Amino acid sequence: MWFSFWRSKDRFSLDQLRYLADQLTKVQIVNEVNKDFVIEALRSIAELVTYGDQHDPTFFEFFMEKQVVGDFVRILKLSRTISIPLQLLQTVSIMIQNLQSEHAIYYMFSNEHMNYLITYSFDFRNEELLSYYISFLRAIGGKLNKNTISLLVKTRNDEVVSFPLYVEAIRFAFHEESMIRAAVRAVTLNVYHVGDDSVNRYITSEPHTDYFSNLVSFFRKQCMDLNRLISETLKNPGPDSNSTVTTAVDEIEDNLYYFSDIISAGIPDVERLITDSILMLLIFPVLLPSLRTVADNHVDQDMQSGVVTSLYLLCCILRIVKIKDLANTIVAALYYPLESFTKCSGGQVNGYIPDHGFTSKSDGIDNDNLAENSAKCLVVNVPCSSSSSDCHPQSITILNNGSSSNVALREVLLEYVTGGADVQVLGSLSVLATLLQTKELDESMLDGLGILPQRKQQKKLLLQALVGEASGEEQLFSSESSLTRDGIACGLDVYLNKIKEQYGVSFQPSNVVSSPRVPRFQVLDALVSLFCRSNISAETLWDGGWLLRQLLPYSESEFNNHHLELLKISYENSASALEKEVRGFWPDLLITVLCDEWRKCKRAMESSSPPKEPKCMLFPPRMFFSEEDIPEGSSFTAGERMHELVKVFVLLHQLQIFTHGRALPDQPLIYHPCDHRTNSRAHTSGLAAVPKPGTEMNLVNAVPCRIAFERGKERHFCFLAISVGTSGWLVLAEELPLKKPYGVVRVAAPLAGCNPRVDDKHSKWLHLRIRPSALPFLDPVKYNRHGKLKTKAFVDGRWILAFRDEESCKNAFLMIREEINHLCDEVDRRIKPLLKLETVLDISSSSAPVSEDSSSHTTPPDSL
Repeated sequence: MWFSFWRSKDRFSLDQLRYLADQLTKVQIVNEVNKDFVIEALRSIAELVTYGDQHDPTFFEFFMEKQVVGDFVRILKLSRTISIPLQLLQTVSIMIQNLQSEHAIYYMFSNEHMNYLITYSFDFRNEELLSYYISFLRAIGGKLNKNTISLLVKTRNDEVVSFPLYVEAIRFAFHEESMIRAAVRAVTLNVYHVGDDSVNRYITSEPHTDYFSNLVSFFRKQCMDLNRLISETLKNPGPDSNSTVTTAVDEIEDNLYYFSDIISAGIPDVERLITDSILMLLIFPVLLPSLRTVADNHVDQDMQSGVVTSLYLLCCILRIVKIKDLANTIVAALYYPLESFTKCSGGQVNGYIPDHGFTSKSDGIDNDNLAENSAKCLVVNVPCSSSSSDCHPQSITILNNGSSSNVALREVLLEYVTGGADVQVLGSLSVLATLLQTKELDESMLDGLGILPQRKQQKKLLLQALVGEASGEEQLFSSESSLTRDGIACGLDVYLNKIKEQYGVSFQPSNVVSSPRVPRFQVLDALVSLFCRSNISAETLWDGGWLLRQLLPYSESEFNNHHLELLKISYENSASALEKEVRGFWPDLLITVLCDEWRKCKRAMESSSPPKEPKCMLFPPRMFFSEEDIPEGSSFTAGERMHELVKVFVLLHQLQIFTHGRALPDQPLIYHPCDHRTNSRAHTSGLAAVPKPGTEMNLVNAVPCRIAFERGKERHFCFLAISVGTSGWLVLAEELPLKKPYGVVRVAAPLAGCNPRVDDKHSKWLHLRIRPSALPFLDPVKYNRHGKLKTKAFVDGRWILAFRDEESCKNAFLMIREEINHLCDEVDRRIKPLLKLETVLDISSSSAPVSEDSSSHTTPPDSL
């Protein structure tokens, strides 16, 4: 019988299907002898049925008439080898995925055959079998709709009492293999998005609700793992640290997007379950307690990494999981002091109680009992504070110094801005920016935090005035609106009561928001203090600038004189530091970088979102704040420092224009290049552009020298240093014997940063440092998004020129210094108006073009 199977037939014919079905019916045992026939029969039947579904309906009619699916189940029961279940699951999966006829799908899902296969006791110790089984479940999930889902559930009195597909799928929801987890999520999302009310009641009933709390518990474990990874990276950074963190971050965000996809199904009870689980299993016991004060963070680096991880996760949750109650509850929780979220039983502040903050020393977490224990033990005791409504804006204290145990978490966030490390500043700014952009938040909550944009404040007051809630003039022009204050308190009280009643957090009410101006000025004070700090990276300061612009677009009305004075001092310090760069390593690129960063900063400030994504706080940039930070002889690190100083200066410059109510120009106020000197060495040599190898030049001012680019191979050249405007080069040329005094350029290198030095022991030798002609970190091809070189780090070159006598060496040295001075003087002349604040504000307030005559500053003459 088995050999007759292989006789020649038309593969895609009804006769072939009839033959295969008949042979399959005759199988009474499956063993090593006939397993190959059975496997091939199953595979061929799937092929024929799929073909018939698209070309000839009689194929599937025969398939139903003979109840071939029943034979599949019978064969599975008879099999004693692993190969049969593998092929059977593959066969059924292929058929379900490819059948297009609704009638065919209805048949496949009827008669309980699919539920039998779903609940069959397969040996999942075989990884290949598990993979086929998960693919089988996913195939079924892909065909779910309101009509087909009823064929896969069992009901009693119109209520679903059994749903094998869902129950068996979520058994593998937390499998170690990510592909299996992804397939299970696809199945569950297909179930949620069907929109069947009875199925929705089933999945939100006990014990199936445990799935959602287990999801959050699994996510919490990933968060703990991420924090440990970041802590280890901070202590012992390695070449693969960034890629490892990036992989973990992608996994974190994938989980949050899964939560978001679940929420989008619109099942109210599921939204409530996820909200409660995130708050009770993650936000209250882990993330908020990790927000230690700055003073505590200086004690332990693990605590600092915990702060960064918590801030990042808060941003991600608010940005991705769009649930109104969740967002507003998180904001309300920021009014509680740190001790509000410590467990009352241990009596210790977070970090050394199991499952309390990211600095926990124990990972033994009981997921099932955690929510219950947290609800019993979370206690808040906030003493009544005196009203600050009478405070004058200039006399408002920014923050508590952090030593008090009653500092509210929102004040801890501002404390990070004013005194935290760079990553903490960026994290806190990211949280505030995320809150500002969270559409699910009530505007009254933003106003209570002090981050409601001015345009929204005016819009809200205008609408209230138009509907007659109070005097429009009183609200729009009064500095203190009682209605605004009442609105903030009312919106906040709703969620404070929710935290108390639903989540078991005890709270004694106090005047949380005594005046809507107080939190606004606290935020402004913190931001202004940030711009006065010298140990914060430019990229982080740009985030602060973006936030300030959102709060105060084109207005200085919220600023007081103290704010403006602090910003002015910070700007002047930055301008002084930038002026020193004119005589630094990279003056030839200073103006180019200034113009480029000006455009980028203006675009970033005017963008609808912050310059950096929240995940950037996990990849802190390298910063150089002083000459001591630059490794000796490294032009590359000096270039990074110059770039950093330019970015800080550009931001502070634009803030000056912005806070004085001026519009930002598209270009910085820089003079145009002046005419080149007619008696310059560049003019005499005939090199008015970048000297390229092979270019002919006049050697009248060149000095003969020797240099060996390879060991034992000394070459004779004529050396010349030239400058043209803000550019300059060191040129080595070979003399043309038949066309004296002309020669041909062989090698050229940048003049700036060459640092000429006569050798201490050999007075005929001149040492020159040869730096790159461009800043490699400005090239996206060479630099990745986390500020790391994709290629090997650049190293400066060295030239040692040997001259005929000491006089020639000295002349070459003086020539280089003179040309460098010409180059630097031109750079200084062109950026002069940019460094004078009064000129900037005068010119930016008018539409007149920039010229040297429009400035009160005089330009030194360009003379040799």
